[in-house]
Amino acid sequence: MALVIGQSAYRAVTPLPNPANDAKAMTQLLTDAGFDVVTASDLSQNELREKVSDFAGRIAAKGPDTVALVFYAGHGIQIDGENFLVPVDVDPKREADVPLQSVRLNDLLNTLTSVPSKMRIVLLDACRNNPFPEISKTAGRGLAIVDAKFGAVGTFLSFSTSPGAEAEDGSGANSPYTTALLATAREPGLSIEDAFKRVRVSVNTTTGGRQTPWESSSLTGDFKFFGGQGGTDAKPAALKRTLEQWRHDLQGKSPSVANEMIVSDGSVDAYQAFVELYAEPPFAPQARQWLDRHRRMLAWNKAVIENTSAGYRAFLEAYPDSDLTATARKLEERLRHRPLIANVVAVGVGAANAVGSTVVASPAPAIPVTASPAPTCPCTAPVPSPKKSDTRKRAGTEPSKRAGPRPPPRWRGAPPPDVVYDDVPPPPPYVGGGYIRVIPGSGMRGGGGYGGNYGGVGGSGSTRR
Repeated sequence: MALVIGQSAYRAVTPLPNPANDAKAMTQLLTDAGFDVVTASDLSQNELREKVSDFAGRIAAKGPDTVALVFYAGHGIQIDGENFLVPVDVDPKREADVPLQSVRLNDLLNTLTSVPSKMRIVLLDACRNNPFPEISKTAGRGLAIVDAKFGAVGTFLSFSTSPGAEAEDGSGANSPYTTALLATAREPGLSIEDAFKRVRVSVNTTTGGRQTPWESSSLTGDFKFFGGQGGTDAKPAALKRTLEQWRHDLQGKSPSVANEMIVSDGSVDAYQAFVELYAEPPFAPQARQWLDRHRRMLAWNKAVIENTSAGYRAFLEAYPDSDLTATARKLEERLRHRPLIANVVAVGVGAANAVGSTVVASPAPAIPVTASPAPTCPCTAPVPSPKKSDTRKRAGTEPSKRAGPRPPPRWRGAPPPDVVYDDVPPPPPYVGGGYIRVIPGSGMRGGGGYGGNYGGVGGSGSTRR
């Protein structure tokens, strides 16, 4: 099953001529390949979301053996390290408007993985230039890295150009990326991995090295557009060549042949070996630019995943003058004063700092010791000894059921070894109606009544490990 989307008629910016043509041509290709295709063009934000949701419902109805493919042609931009697909009705005035008016790529991927399917293929011809003048001054170019290996198994992502770069709409009826895909995918028996290696080389050659598609895959089965498809005849993964092996394999090759080899492979080691062995234009400057940009985008991806002030500062120190500098500075400043540890404080008992699943006990605040004044409240005055008659009367009376301390809660089986029962709660004031005890080596426990910090009903408590 396939969902094909072409976004051409943008309302607030110059329309794109080719996405509608790309969607029409891809619909024909996928129909010929045996896909059940739904095609949609010029979608607003709500319409785009509805189409993706409806498509997920159709996959669920079809069953877990479904191969699901989404092709999107149109604008896509990254804001704060996150990728967005741009509907035709957007008109953002600032970066903060983009998440409100667009559709997150992660939302699309999460929707596809929310229903059982055999394989998910997402093809994005969406890395064109940022069309919004005010936003393009500060947002990064192209799209950010998305690594399918950290998502659901069985996902294949293809981008029309490398991370941080911009794709061309093309001067013909279709974009360079779609043109190459239409020609390559029809070859019978060609695996999807080999097909997109050829797409990379074709687009790189057509654009004079300005554009090189990029893929990320977590596929475990084999897929062919034509000539059979299935998950049982998967080829063994090719062994990754080391930097030294690439130096050896490229040695003595002509620059054009060597360039085709590294573009087809698309690895950092391949490009590194090439720039060490070849220095003449046009291929050497293109390879060096690709390598520098890819390393910068890897560093940016690391900073975004960490999402700390120190992480963005490290990126700025390594890349002080890039298209991502303004974004990195903004995010660093935003996070500079954010506490790194969430504090949970219990007055009179101590404080516990929860970091992930680790609980660290903090010393209790010092409480000044003062001499206690003589009791003045009637409830604390000495109780006079009862008279003998009262004693005899009380001796023959059944003790009140409310008398005596409450027994500890009963456990089924032996109580946990790290449970400590408290007959007397800590001195007031209490926090939220309960209190917290920190037991060395056992985590944080709560007690008290409703609303206690990590405490249960009636003081049962819980543990955060």
